Amino acid sequence: MNISKLQHVYFVGIGGIGMSALARYFKAIGKNVSGYDKTPTPLTDELVREGIEVHFKDDAALLPEIFRSSFADPDSAMIVYTPAVPKDHVQLNFLKTKGYSILKRSEVLGLITRNAYTIAVAGTHGKTTTSSMVAHLLRFSGMDCSAFLGGITKNYNTNLLIGSGKEKSTVVVEADEYDRSFLTLFPDVAVITSMDADHLDIYGDKGYMEESYRLFAKQLKPGGTLIYKKGLPIGANSDEHVYADYSVESNANYYASDIHIENHRYHFNWNGGNEVLKDLTSEMPGMHNVENAVAAIAVARHLGISDDKIKQGLATYSGVKRRFDYQVKNDTVIYIDDYAHHPEELRACIASARELYPGKRILGIFQPHLFTRTRDFVDGFANSLSMLDDLMLLEIYPAREKPIEGVNSKLILDKVTLQNKTLTSMAEFPEVLKNHSFDVLLTLGAGDIDQLVGPIREYFLHSKEN
Repeated sequence: MNISKLQHVYFVGIGGIGMSALARYFKAIGKNVSGYDKTPTPLTDELVREGIEVHFKDDAALLPEIFRSSFADPDSAMIVYTPAVPKDHVQLNFLKTKGYSILKRSEVLGLITRNAYTIAVAGTHGKTTTSSMVAHLLRFSGMDCSAFLGGITKNYNTNLLIGSGKEKSTVVVEADEYDRSFLTLFPDVAVITSMDADHLDIYGDKGYMEESYRLFAKQLKPGGTLIYKKGLPIGANSDEHVYADYSVESNANYYASDIHIENHRYHFNWNGGNEVLKDLTSEMPGMHNVENAVAAIAVARHLGISDDKIKQGLATYSGVKRRFDYQVKNDTVIYIDDYAHHPEELRACIASARELYPGKRILGIFQPHLFTRTRDFVDGFANSLSMLDDLMLLEIYPAREKPIEGVNSKLILDKVTLQNKTLTSMAEFPEVLKNHSFDVLLTLGAGDIDQLVGPIREYFLHSKEN
């Protein structure tokens, strides 16, 4: 596939956070871009405003004419799809009969980064924050880099950064473990933030998933560097590569020390070998984000970024939307929205709220994501959610999956040890919320719970005015 010869690119699942970044990239380099997604979202609305045609009905007749033509040049057009699309998808199956190149998102990322200096960040969780933090540190320092991110970075209000193209490009990519997608990447620097069990519907068991991460680590280019969280089962060091671990504590190649909170900001020192970078500050909450910063700083120093630029860049890093994302912050209530959809992500988010607001009453509203994930981690979800004071639980967001008999949100609710817990629906939610007393509110989940964020924010802001 020669990207320079492409004229038309069609995305099946264009509204996904990773897919939309690719769509924006091809639009920016002058290609004709269009696509399908299941439902309209604020992100698809943005793509339309940017001049990308998007439709929401799975009908081959709605494909652009170039993709329906029997005389089209297959080399001039490409189809990009997400593995989350069901196998019976009408458009995708029609396109398969036409002879076009049909690639997964990750394969396209592999093509784009093939000749670039590539920094790839992988992990069950932490990869979006860490990759966007790396990209910001590089951009803030003046380095000409591009980035394909799995979230909307607040500093730039986008999931895509594009370099000038005037020199050999440096590219930061979020490496997705779903469907072993990251094995299409061959980075110069790789970061692995976590390897907790997830996507067991794909991997079958944790051991197979861990083996996939080890294969990803081995795909470093000769002389490449792997930076991984201490304790992960990475395996023996490769003779071709440099391995270094990091931790929020000591006894690692890179670690944080003198961690403390002042005025809801984290302060710490970064340690690497015999070198110490002192008096760092970060707006990002939680010890897990201090740990993410340790990894991001290690990458920045590896690329030769000065200590002053690192300190200033970290202090100005604003985070990613839907990652401990403050919606309301006043004397009456703190409202935070978070994408957490794995037990460990929930634990980190709730623990961060406890650290920052000790003694405050915390209400969490959680929407489980996927029937298989709920089935596989019901005990983990219950344990993490029991860290709250009150819980409102929504029904499972199915995403790409069909229902599984006997798997529902009540499975989690019955195991949660809280006295104040309830099942509710999206429709019932606003009225139910009024009857709860709390100091801190968390909305949690990766489904369509984000549709509640705006109305909740407006409700609290309106209540404050009155």
